[in-house]
Amino acid sequence: MNRRDLRLDDLHVHVAGNGPPVLLVHSINAAAGAHEMRPLTDRLAHRHTVYVPDLPGFGGSARRDIVYTPRLYTDTLHAVNAAIRQAHGPSPVPALALSLGCEFLARAAVERPDEWGPLALVSPTGLMGTAARRGPPGATRAVPGLHAVLAARWWGPALFRQLTKPSVVRYFLRRTWGGEGVNETLWADAVKAAQAPGAHHAPLYFLSAGLFSADVLALYEGLKSPVWASHGTRGDFTDYRGRVHLEGRPNWAWTVYEGGAMPYFEHPDAFVSALEAFLAR
Repeated sequence: MNRRDLRLDDLHVHVAGNGPPVLLVHSINAAAGAHEMRPLTDRLAHRHTVYVPDLPGFGGSARRDIVYTPRLYTDTLHAVNAAIRQAHGPSPVPALALSLGCEFLARAAVERPDEWGPLALVSPTGLMGTAARRGPPGATRAVPGLHAVLAARWWGPALFRQLTKPSVVRYFLRRTWGGEGVNETLWADAVKAAQAPGAHHAPLYFLSAGLFSADVLALYEGLKSPVWASHGTRGDFTDYRGRVHLEGRPNWAWTVYEGGAMPYFEHPDAFVSALEAFLAR
């Protein structure tokens, strides 16, 4: 399998395979990174050129002490999309995102609909409960003052170290899986990712809710591309009552998998088969 790296300024993008492109976007958490996409990367690379960026603050990308916002991550996806279309031609780029990454992908696709193809959203955030989150455009759900407290020199790094101890990482993965059988390679990759210098900067904005969009439902409603959303039946991420606001939209389809919030780890062949069929539309 042809694997290589792409550098876009401070951004590290993993590239694998040959063929029509597809972009994969990882989630945001204390130990996130492109490693969350590995089962998809390995399978899709047989037919596609797969692009998987380490989003700013994670993996091999810069982990600077800056303000991390949905705008930053949306602009990152625009930049990766531009690089893909420069390499493969001007056709819209299909993409898959996980969890909070779905919000950034949706915003990018709403802003530049002609540049994005079919969108697969895995365990998308913003649909818990029945609240219709149509807040002011670009507003976030940040708790005022919380990031300042979390990022204090005497508290923030120490808190992050406690949250990313190997045993704690395993605890949170079990909650994601909805059971004991977490993927051991994913766990090891997450532990390693959290130990890199500067790894605490971006996650502290996540913990303060500053990366969650207050207008997320408006974003999902504004998508024009075909959308395939999926989630699991176990663990902490099974409340999708908010999908009632999206029911009946002709460009949306849903699949529910028996398992946790990352179904492509537990059902890789079935998931990729369904994804390939969706991308071929």
